[in-house]
Amino acid sequence: MRVAFYAPLKAPDHPVPSGDRRMARLLLAALRAGGHDAELVSDFRSFLPAPDPARMRAVEDGAEREADRLASRFAAEGAPDLWFTYHGYYKAPDLLGPRLSAGFGLPYALAEATHAGKRAHGPWAAWHGANAAAIGAAARHICFTPRDAAGLAGLAAPGAIVPLLPFIEAGPVGEAACPGRSAGPVDLVAVAMMRPGDKARSHAVLAEALARLPPDCDWRLTLVGDGPARPAVEALFSGLPPERLVWAGERDAAGVAALLARCDLYVWPGIGEAYGIAYLEAAAAGIPVLAMECGGVASVVTHGVTGLLTPEGDVAGFAAALARLIAEPATRERLGAAGRRMVREERTVARAAAILSAALGGLPRRG
Repeated sequence: MRVAFYAPLKAPDHPVPSGDRRMARLLLAALRAGGHDAELVSDFRSFLPAPDPARMRAVEDGAEREADRLASRFAAEGAPDLWFTYHGYYKAPDLLGPRLSAGFGLPYALAEATHAGKRAHGPWAAWHGANAAAIGAAARHICFTPRDAAGLAGLAAPGAIVPLLPFIEAGPVGEAACPGRSAGPVDLVAVAMMRPGDKARSHAVLAEALARLPPDCDWRLTLVGDGPARPAVEALFSGLPPERLVWAGERDAAGVAALLARCDLYVWPGIGEAYGIAYLEAAAAGIPVLAMECGGVASVVTHGVTGLLTPEGDVAGFAAALARLIAEPATRERLGAAGRRMVREERTVARAAAILSAALGGLPRRG
């Protein structure tokens, strides 16, 4: 099946790394692993961080030109069999797929579409409406978390929702040896971009939790990532002993794998996380996870099995769980081994490919 793939928030070939870019790449890999000819047909980005009527009109005009370009191409070369859009929402609505799917009679599928009812009025209203219309037009919705599926209730067509647990292509992370349990400080690691908003809030919680640890806790934290908020993040950790902190900067996949292979515990509160691919990468490396039960984090971390989840916003509880895991190497080893098994058995590209093929195969063309 020929699949036209599109990601209005961030294309899989976007130069800035993020979880969105990673999942776009993973979905493409899964579609191709299922034997489909999946092609990124456009890198047009509809995302705006804040509502601005002039900029929104400019994006809409650009989308119209891009839709015309693709329509001409499809007319000349033949249309695909399916349009598949990843992660449309009110700040990055799919302004291409609904029009082209309707014009060429294509089945239309969405993955990780989200709906924010509170945006129906106000400056985002028009794009909220466009996103809601796209949700209603989709013949299939691939949902990574129960929270996303619940958010589509009343908008998605009956029977359109297909659950697909977040997955990864473990690569060098999964091939790394399980971390050793050598003497010395317990090596903690967090992998996250340094930017304002939820990421900065998670960094703040992590810094405060570390400051609450008992003096006899022996730990060292490696912070992987970079971004515009790095000076602010460094300031958050300035009250901690500098010898306990390693600022690793941005790393490629191989670099992250090498760091995970020598660490003992992945620590990241996860405020605002849709789910968090990095948690699965840690699990693939055999490292237990400590996070807060925020958003869709429970879809990638099973409390008491592959890691520990503490209540959202409870810094004292997060610090207590961190102290416990630092003090209990046997617990870390048990959780890490279970996480590694979970990724290998349940969260693979091959498994996702089978689910996607079953969900998308045989969808009728639109009249």
